[in-house]
Amino acid sequence: MALRSEPTARQLRLAVELRRLREAAGLTAREAAGLLGVTAPVISQIESGIAGVSEKRLRRLASHYDCTDAEFVEALAAMAAERTRGWWEEYRGLLPTAFLDLAELEHHAGFLREVALLFVPGLLQTEEYARAVFSARVPALTAEELELRIQHRMRRQQTAFPYEAVIHEAALRIRVSDRAASKAQLARLLELSDMDHITVRVIPFDLDGFASASSAMTYAGGPLPRLDTVVRDAPHGSVFVDSEAQLAAYRTRFRKVEAVSLGPDRSRDFLHVLAKEL
Repeated sequence: MALRSEPTARQLRLAVELRRLREAAGLTAREAAGLLGVTAPVISQIESGIAGVSEKRLRRLASHYDCTDAEFVEALAAMAAERTRGWWEEYRGLLPTAFLDLAELEHHAGFLREVALLFVPGLLQTEEYARAVFSARVPALTAEELELRIQHRMRRQQTAFPYEAVIHEAALRIRVSDRAASKAQLARLLELSDMDHITVRVIPFDLDGFASASSAMTYAGGPLPRLDTVVRDAPHGSVFVDSEAQLAAYRTRFRKVEAVSLGPDRSRDFLHVLAKEL
């Protein structure tokens, strides 16, 4: 199998989970290679994501590592067997890799939970809102790059997984463009919040108890909780968080944010009032 020059985030996640299983079994890469009948560099390549692993070989590794969690092994096997090239691959070489990794993560997510403090989440943005956000980038994007990013963001919205967005009032009031664009964005939020698979909650400025829970995040549900992923924005792209301890912490943070937010019905009322004020 040819080596990959740029593994995707999903391929890297599979690689990381296999390394964790080996380390939990107390085996070195050389020892694991001996059990599998390959060289140590093969194990290193698999665990770095630059080489794929067949479903059969993955199951052999899991057996050698004494992994008794059948559901977990099945989930990893499904990841190893995945060969589908998603729509996001059309943008490879045209957009930063982080854009493709996020689209791939959302495609495989069982659910998505998001906390937004300064901007309306990308999955809920109108095209005009997205254009204003991307146009503010420094250094400025070329016209072609701008259109590609907007197009990619709009395509990401063609999903049907359960999605819950908790949005701070600041994000709803900041005018990334003009009054008309803000009004259209609020109308879009109201429209989307009426869909069965989308829940929108609002955190008003005057709500008590938010300081200890403030944390912007995107939480994507995997086939099992231990395969969940949190995405955090960083100065030079997105950071994918997947350690069990960190995932547990972010679950707690989301529950805190959710607890101090308005319920779906009150949030819709809030959006209606805000739209009338514009």
